[in-house]
Amino acid sequence: MRMRAWPVWVAPALLTLTVTLTGIGRAQLWRDELATWSAATRSVGALVRLAGTIDAASGPYYLVMHGWVALAGDSVTALRLPSALAMTVAAGLTAVLGARLAGSRAGLLAGLLFAVLPGTSRYGQEARPYALATLFAVAATLLLVAAPRRPGLGRWTAYALLVAALGLVHLVALTLLAAHAVGVLAQGPGGAAERARRLGRWVLAVLPAALVVTPLVLLAGTQRGRQLDWVDAARPDDLAALAGGVAQSGVVGGLLVGLAALGAARLGRPALLPGCAVLLPVAVLFAAGSIVPLWVPRYLVFVVPFACVLAGAALAAVALPAALPVVVLAGLLGLPDQFALRRTHEWPRGATVDYRGAARIVGEQRQPGDAVVYSPRDSWLFLDLGLAYHLDDRLPRDVLVTEDQARRGDLWAAECDRPAPCLAGVDRVWLVVAGRRPDPLAAVPGAKGDALRTGFRVEMVRQRPGLTVALLRRR
Repeated sequence: MRMRAWPVWVAPALLTLTVTLTGIGRAQLWRDELATWSAATRSVGALVRLAGTIDAASGPYYLVMHGWVALAGDSVTALRLPSALAMTVAAGLTAVLGARLAGSRAGLLAGLLFAVLPGTSRYGQEARPYALATLFAVAATLLLVAAPRRPGLGRWTAYALLVAALGLVHLVALTLLAAHAVGVLAQGPGGAAERARRLGRWVLAVLPAALVVTPLVLLAGTQRGRQLDWVDAARPDDLAALAGGVAQSGVVGGLLVGLAALGAARLGRPALLPGCAVLLPVAVLFAAGSIVPLWVPRYLVFVVPFACVLAGAALAAVALPAALPVVVLAGLLGLPDQFALRRTHEWPRGATVDYRGAARIVGEQRQPGDAVVYSPRDSWLFLDLGLAYHLDDRLPRDVLVTEDQARRGDLWAAECDRPAPCLAGVDRVWLVVAGRRPDPLAAVPGAKGDALRTGFRVEMVRQRPGLTVALLRRR
């Protein structure tokens, strides 16, 4: 059967599914995914407390994952599978959107290019909301393009639901609505009165979604200082690095930008919507990030399909046999990053934190009555979550904890103010410290370090990438 007899979305969707499922469970969960696991395995009541304390912006996603984990379990593959499926559907819809705007050949090439990007694999193999946001962004835009041709309450209702879902899983993705407003004004013929009517219908569709998302926006705004305390203000050189960040490859990101620019020039007026869907979210987030710390490149992964649509339009200028080698070239250029991201999701790639290796050391040599202590306890490395995930019920007693994460409504547990009495009666302590520490006891600050140095001696030290594990025995 000839290729053109197949729907344009089939090949991109199948290729994306194949690529994202390949090695999906190989890289161990990194710290952000550990936060997802911690949240998703709590009760609904504990999730509500968490949303009220620190992570409201991710609350709806955590609720979805809570239901998913109850059905599929919490293995690495199970936690990442929703993202892989979301990217698969997003690839198919990218092809359909490209076909609507620039023809079937452009749509097919756009979907295939999206499938081979290292960033598609990276965020399709991550238990975080970015793949879902990408799916909802493309789906909502596709409905917006189709609305003037087949207007009706059902289509606008579906659009409103998708916009609400987009905002609930990723608040930053609502910057896409700026591009949608431009697209509505530019769609179809008609004078000022007709454009005003189209804009009015769009506003009426967006308004219910805005009402749903507004409470989340307000609550998340109060948590920004704590949630994003690690983010710096945006700088001009951040824009230059953005393409490589979202594509997860500098050379492939540069190729995508070049093709997208050529496609925009070739398409003309139809390039307005996908072009704005790339540029306006970037501009809005950069402007906001220059004032308050918000600039995180992965927050903009949802714009990548629209860049692929423009790139597909550029490639469609030549015959398919001549265009496909460019897609293959993009895939080959991204192979080193494809292999690297399946080793670790940390960035840079050399900054691996080997929770699994540390857990193996503890699990193989633990004895009844052992305790475990972490330093630092309140960092974004989530040392305790990393060991808890891999050891489960084999984890030694967390002797310093007075209130765990779920009861506290937080991502970090609370520890006793006076560590020495809490360590009384413990003969062996597993000390897990961030970084490579020749003298792990010296790396523990404050009263906790004093209590450990006074009461225990180091019996064994093992180094793992990003971590040091020491066995302490009472003096």
